[in-house]
Amino acid sequence: MASLKLLIINALKSLSRGRSFLQALLALWISPKSNPNKLKKIKVFRRTREEFLKEAKKLLLGPIGSNHFITNSGPIPNDPLLLLSKKLKAQFEKGLQTNPACMLPSYNHQLPGGHESGQYLAVDIGGSTLRVGVVDLKGRQTTDDDDSNIVHMDSYKIDRNVRLLRGAFFFKWMARKIETSLKKAIDAGHISKAEYEVGDPMPMGLAWSFPLEQTSPNGGNICPMGKSFLACDGLIGQDLGATCNKILQELRVNVEVVSIVNDSNATLLSSAYSSPSARFGLILGTGVNIAAHLPVNLIGKSKFGERPDSWYEQASHVMVNTELGMFGRDILPLTRWDKILKAGHERPDFQPLEHLVSGYYLGEVFRIVLLEAIKTTGLLGGKISPLLLDAYSMDTGTMSLIINGRDARGRAEAVFSQLYHLPAGYPSTEDMRFMQQLAGYIAQRSASIVAASVFALWELKNEAEQTFLDELEPESPFSEETAVELMMERTTVGYTGSVLTCFPGYKETLQKYLDQLMMSSGHNLKERRIDLVEAKESSLLGAAVSLAGVVEEERMGLNEKKDMAY
Repeated sequence: MASLKLLIINALKSLSRGRSFLQALLALWISPKSNPNKLKKIKVFRRTREEFLKEAKKLLLGPIGSNHFITNSGPIPNDPLLLLSKKLKAQFEKGLQTNPACMLPSYNHQLPGGHESGQYLAVDIGGSTLRVGVVDLKGRQTTDDDDSNIVHMDSYKIDRNVRLLRGAFFFKWMARKIETSLKKAIDAGHISKAEYEVGDPMPMGLAWSFPLEQTSPNGGNICPMGKSFLACDGLIGQDLGATCNKILQELRVNVEVVSIVNDSNATLLSSAYSSPSARFGLILGTGVNIAAHLPVNLIGKSKFGERPDSWYEQASHVMVNTELGMFGRDILPLTRWDKILKAGHERPDFQPLEHLVSGYYLGEVFRIVLLEAIKTTGLLGGKISPLLLDAYSMDTGTMSLIINGRDARGRAEAVFSQLYHLPAGYPSTEDMRFMQQLAGYIAQRSASIVAASVFALWELKNEAEQTFLDELEPESPFSEETAVELMMERTTVGYTGSVLTCFPGYKETLQKYLDQLMMSSGHNLKERRIDLVEAKESSLLGAAVSLAGVVEEERMGLNEKKDMAY
């Protein structure tokens, strides 16, 4: 008993140095300094790899009805994934009413018509990168690739030092980077030097990858940011656009923020610019989020804040930043490995859905599963690499490598061995097959939950539109618009993010789950579909499209005033 107390005390000391309790216990368990005779007394349950895989498949995929892979052959009776989707839909409905942290309506009530054109300055502030671009919109009918619309772009890494910049210091850093990029664009001939230096401030569209309580096309109250950012310190509740413009003016950067969109909304805008059927924007990379174009009647009045009556007179729908990762509490099926991840998380209940689906966490779940498999099945010779004891040392890119078999660095076996300093001969061919199946189960579960989320939002949208149409007077200007929405045969989900674009087979698996959910709910895929379409450079393009819309509205407003003057 004394030895066990000493083990726990030492583990807690390790915990105070930044390691999780699980890490500390495992590290002491396999430490060379541990008494071998005492370790022999620790009972380790032994089982075959086949037994482990069978249980892993049951735990990860069984609760969502995915223990036998979908074939799109028809509806699944009592489909568990459809049941999960309905539970998510109930949470979405509740969040749309009063929750101030999620389901945030933007100021954009119209999707682009695809005719918007011109050259615009766009800035994307993400979790790891600041990008500044000059975007040349050419209209929906152009045959050029999306990439050709960006005539100039600079990227700046947002490292830990930048994330720790407090309040105005972060925005000053951002303003200096914008200034640097503008000088490069001027030197390259993409922007007129005289126009920039002498003319009015250059309008800028901003894609903001954090929650924002939007109050106008170019403003919104700053909310807590997460991801270790301190830029919101002392600024929570203050207007983002006004804060940026004040600092740009102080530093004499001749630029003005005219439009602000969340990055998921930017994905939707960029998709809708090229595809008239786009109604959702999905981001699945380090994190996860969905933007949805939803009927106004779905959303509680308090969620809109203070808006003029003219806004409501024009808006039948509005783009909503769902903050999807915050949902799923108490309804997502958690394995013992998920519970270990949750127990070691500093905010275990903040983003429960994100823990099961996003790139930041998929590798960590895989690492936790591997630790158990090594000790119980003899995987990798039954020896745990010390590097695997470090939390989040297994990234989703390594999972992708294992499934793919090789990448630019070489064969997966060699790369994995080098990454984790494994002895010669490991991982073996059998080890790789085992790990491929485990990684596949974890990725498949992620795709199924994302599909359930998309489908839940699609159903919410359709049900609310039917209710809205039933309540409208026939002569209402919204009647025809809502009827057209209800008759859409194809709904496009614009997507971006490393998991969807780089992880082998993920996008195809997600599409299969969407098809299966449509069929299980009674729809004929020949009559109604939800299709995934990639949205390239979505944040910059979306910010530019939003800016183009604002500039166009302002121009129309000025023309109306001139007409009235005459």
